[in-house]
Amino acid sequence: MIAINNLTFEIGARALYDEANWHIKPGEKIGLIGANGTGKTTLLKIIVGDYKPTSGTISKSKELTIGYLNQDLLSYASDKSILHVAMEAFERQNQLHAEIENLLKKLETDYSEDLLHKLSDKQHEFETLDGYNIEYKAHEILAGLGFTEEQTQRKLSTFSGGWRMRVMLAKILLQAPDILLLDEPTNHLDLPSIQWLEDYLKAFEGAIVIVSHDRWFLDKVINRTVESRKGKLTVYAGNYSFYLEEKALREEIQRGEFKNQQSKIKQEEKLIERFRAKASKAKMAQSRIKMLDKMDRVDDVDDDNPSVNFTFKFGKQSGRNVFNIEGVNKSYPNLQILDNADAIIEKGDKIALIGANGRGKSTLLRIIAAADTEFEGKGETGYNVTKTFFAQHQLESLHLENEILTELQTFAPRHTDTELRSILGSFLFTGDDVFKKIKVLSGGEKSRVALAKALTADANFLILDEPTNHLDMASVNILIQALQQYQGTFIAVSHDRFFLDNIANKIWFIEDQKIKQYPGTYAEYEEWNAKRKLEPKAAVAAAPQPKKEEKKEAAPVKQQSVSDDKSKQIKKLNSDLQKMEEQSTILEKEVKQLENKLADPQVYNDKSRLNDTNTAYKQKQNQLKQIQQQWETLAGQILELEA
Repeated sequence: MIAINNLTFEIGARALYDEANWHIKPGEKIGLIGANGTGKTTLLKIIVGDYKPTSGTISKSKELTIGYLNQDLLSYASDKSILHVAMEAFERQNQLHAEIENLLKKLETDYSEDLLHKLSDKQHEFETLDGYNIEYKAHEILAGLGFTEEQTQRKLSTFSGGWRMRVMLAKILLQAPDILLLDEPTNHLDLPSIQWLEDYLKAFEGAIVIVSHDRWFLDKVINRTVESRKGKLTVYAGNYSFYLEEKALREEIQRGEFKNQQSKIKQEEKLIERFRAKASKAKMAQSRIKMLDKMDRVDDVDDDNPSVNFTFKFGKQSGRNVFNIEGVNKSYPNLQILDNADAIIEKGDKIALIGANGRGKSTLLRIIAAADTEFEGKGETGYNVTKTFFAQHQLESLHLENEILTELQTFAPRHTDTELRSILGSFLFTGDDVFKKIKVLSGGEKSRVALAKALTADANFLILDEPTNHLDMASVNILIQALQQYQGTFIAVSHDRFFLDNIANKIWFIEDQKIKQYPGTYAEYEEWNAKRKLEPKAAVAAAPQPKKEEKKEAAPVKQQSVSDDKSKQIKKLNSDLQKMEEQSTILEKEVKQLENKLADPQVYNDKSRLNDTNTAYKQKQNQLKQIQQQWETLAGQILELEA
């Protein structure tokens, strides 16, 4: 499909890739990983032809189609509707539609056989390309990525960069290319959209290469991992968790080989030193020196996983109740966020606040941080509570003329320079980087400095809004370790589920304008929530239909006849509705079973079984959609009759 052979790519005097090799095969789902600066995004640009390699070759199969999602698309603007932009993916279908419309217009005055044949040919091709369903497909994918029906009609230019990126992702998915190259596809998605994208990509028939710092997402989607490191590309035959285990095993073997070789080298050097001065042994000494020079040296294992070696310091312990929310109402024009909501944050709580965008997560954090005071009800901070609030807008509070280290020294005088440099190192500021001025940093670098400041604050209550943005996996791990050993209380919003699962002991979510709580980890919450979603459907399917009570009062014969007919009709429709609910429940279980099969390594490594399973999955999905549509139609008819 794509073959990368002896690829070298140089930036100035630095070789980002040095004779790297990698073959991408059809149907593979690959996670391209590596520390920031190792060239992952650059490699994608080389594959699509935006950059030319210094040497080596990139071979692609003929007629290969590539869908490339990159962060440059954030700046894409259009005054066309979101739906229109997404449907631009169907280039040939759109062209045929325009030609068919033109031919139909001509046929109003010209009834020639030639025109009729052309129209028939165009309509046949349009139908073959499933042209009559392209708008439905566009609506389906846009809905999965979080757009409402009303939003699909709005101009793209009226949305922020993150929402525009969702539209570009929808457009690329609708193109259904042979291979998808996705650079940080989850960056601008909320949790429901990320979960939808996971399911979509698992069922995608083509190849996928994903650059992402979201390890939970990678584990769900990929079946191959490729590490970009020291100019080389190393392939691991499994998902990200498999990669971690396999890499640890390889490093253990390498570490053993390194120690054995170093021991052998020391022995040889001792012999050389002993015999170098003796004339009779000089020749042997020279021979051993040459042997050492020719030896292929085994490198020692680099530590890519630095650990936290600083401790949080705060001067006083908080009381038992850290923050009390009582009868809070919060709304914006046309949007109610909280309605008479209650909640308590207690000392030692490690809370993950989750949910879809627009549900009020950041608003709730701002209420807790006292950054938002325009609400009804009570938001009360507890005894001895000292807070620090991290959000992306905190970047504005950085002093642009300060050096990075000075910024932290001024903010956190209780910490030593060694401790401050340690935490800065955790967030990728090493060596002389700490002496850079804030004003020369990129947006992502400023975000990391602001997060470092938050972690060094003399606070026993942390409020964190998307703290993992702009962090690579190593830095996320550092943040996890820091929060795990933090003795205070915190509440965090994040779309990184691995991060949430490792730091939280309570889950908060906003539902029906109330603050609701699950007492457990994120993984436990997901399992509980999945069961909770199935329960209402199962209950509806199993519930007996209520019987209509007969009217005791006498009525005119004609009116009674009409009433009886309506009653019989409603009874028949209810019976049909119940059958459809039962069918729907069965199909949902079958779809879930097929999804599990698609995630089974024995299936996705067997092309024949994968194709058969994927075909069955699509058939069951279509059947489920048809049943659901019929159910909605019947339910509407019953409501009309009962009105």
